[in-house]
Amino acid sequence: QVQLVESGGGLVQPGGFLRLSCVASGSFFSINDMAWYRQAPGEERELVAGITSGGSTNYADSVKGRFTISRDNAKNTVYLQMSSLKPEDTAVYYCNAQIRRNWSRTTFSYWGQGTQVTVSS
Repeated sequence: QVQLVESGGGLVQPGGFLRLSCVASGSFFSINDMAWYRQAPGEERELVAGITSGGSTNYADSVKGRFTISRDNAKNTVYLQMSSLKPEDTAVYYCNAQIRRNWSRTTFSYWGQGTQVTVSS
């Protein structure tokens, strides 16, 4: 069974920074794309940032220049470095990974349980 476990959320003041981590564990062949999403109360879940297995990245316009996504393939881990945080960044942040279970090219989407990020003075 594959599991994604996030960590690093918390309460931070506006202008502050946090680093989120997400580790994939279990039995699988490889990990393709990884991404961070977020969902604020009453809002739909939205893509924050994504990264391919080769390291290509993409970001939501609202976080460009403030957030950085990276990954350590040897550790099956994806990170989200968040700086210059704003109250509107407050949300539950979810990790997503597209995982190959075996030699087949078919990938399956897995989600973490989410970690709360609250930006408030």
